[in-house]
Amino acid sequence: MLSKLRKISLSNWILIGMVLGIIFGLFLNFFVHNPFIKDTILIDNIFYLGGNGFIRLMKMLVVPLVFCSIVVGAASISDIRKIGTIGGRTILIYLITTAIAVTIALVIGSIIQPGAGLNMSMAGQPMNATLNQTMTDTILNMIPENPLNSLANGYMLQVIIFGLLIGIILAKLKEEVQIINDAFTQGNHIMMELTSLVMKVAPIGVFCLMARTFAGLGFEGILPIAKYVICVLIGLAIQAFIIYPSLLIVFTRLNPIRFFKRFASVMLFAFSSSTSNATIPLNLEKLSEMGVASEVSSFTIPLGATINMDGTAIMQGCAVMFAAQAYGMDLGLTALITVIFTAVMASIGTAGVPSVGLITLTMVFNSIGLPVEAIGMIFGIDHLIDMFRTAVNITGDAICTIIVAFKNESVDTEVYNGKKEPHTLGIEF
Repeated sequence: MLSKLRKISLSNWILIGMVLGIIFGLFLNFFVHNPFIKDTILIDNIFYLGGNGFIRLMKMLVVPLVFCSIVVGAASISDIRKIGTIGGRTILIYLITTAIAVTIALVIGSIIQPGAGLNMSMAGQPMNATLNQTMTDTILNMIPENPLNSLANGYMLQVIIFGLLIGIILAKLKEEVQIINDAFTQGNHIMMELTSLVMKVAPIGVFCLMARTFAGLGFEGILPIAKYVICVLIGLAIQAFIIYPSLLIVFTRLNPIRFFKRFASVMLFAFSSSTSNATIPLNLEKLSEMGVASEVSSFTIPLGATINMDGTAIMQGCAVMFAAQAYGMDLGLTALITVIFTAVMASIGTAGVPSVGLITLTMVFNSIGLPVEAIGMIFGIDHLIDMFRTAVNITGDAICTIIVAFKNESVDTEVYNGKKEPHTLGIEF
């Protein structure tokens, strides 16, 4: 019995924790009427401690994880200047598609309003000035006056800017500061391992958060979560089957239907594995079969697996709207632009750890003053969404690679159109 339990993946344990939390919360809501047992012992102590303890652990990770990953990511990205035009085009397209993705999510979230009706507004909850300040103030507030103070207080936009600058300087000085570069790389590895460790208690934290929520809300909390999932899936579908094909047609005049016919197996593999990194060899092979030169794809695909997180950006945009509506917070234009910028920056250098998108979501929430506690409501169903968004992520990598290769005259269109046999990489699956 114990051996079977050990074989259950962490993602499934989180899903189990969510379902059990909902069931137990509903049971307390409808069948337990003793205020001492229900409120004093369970809701206000056990569930409060378990849920908020987990949230605090997530908050603990955000600043050092983001700072180290941004520095390491910026340092490695700056090296692509050696590759010239290919590198510049790749980074630009990846960042543009991510910005489009999170914008789509914010629009869908404002239309469907997944968090409406939850009424989780907290009396006395401090509102971040980002909600009302002007764009000029927002730009100025991105520049840290005291980087140490920014790190200590979690001013995420300032942390991102400072990290980017440090990474660029490390890339420029190279061997002169190799020790510092290694220190940040090792620090990034440490934070990734710490993230994995914290995630081991996620099932307990999710159970407590869901039980506490549904003990007070009852069935009213189920519909918003379902609407949130619908928002994310609609956003992913638009990105994958409207935005990407449109970009392919506009920039290359190639047939997107032919692309999806060949690429469907890679999307299915990404869906089942929920990891972009594992799809890299298969992605490279399929692109080679479509006539894309390996000297382009061998650079753009691994880079995309690290910084191109369109699916994750859509999830984060929908989550922002969900939380803002649930807590009755009206996000202005400045706050929405801040979300877009922060989500795009969060995509750099944070791949490789399960559910890391939720950790960086904490950073996005902090940037505009949203209560991080709202993440607990969507934590349990993240694994289901993660499968879909991973498929979208790797599709974006491939489409952007074809565009860059086409502009660099590194696509054999006859091979792409099936008029000539491809020269494959010789990778077997």
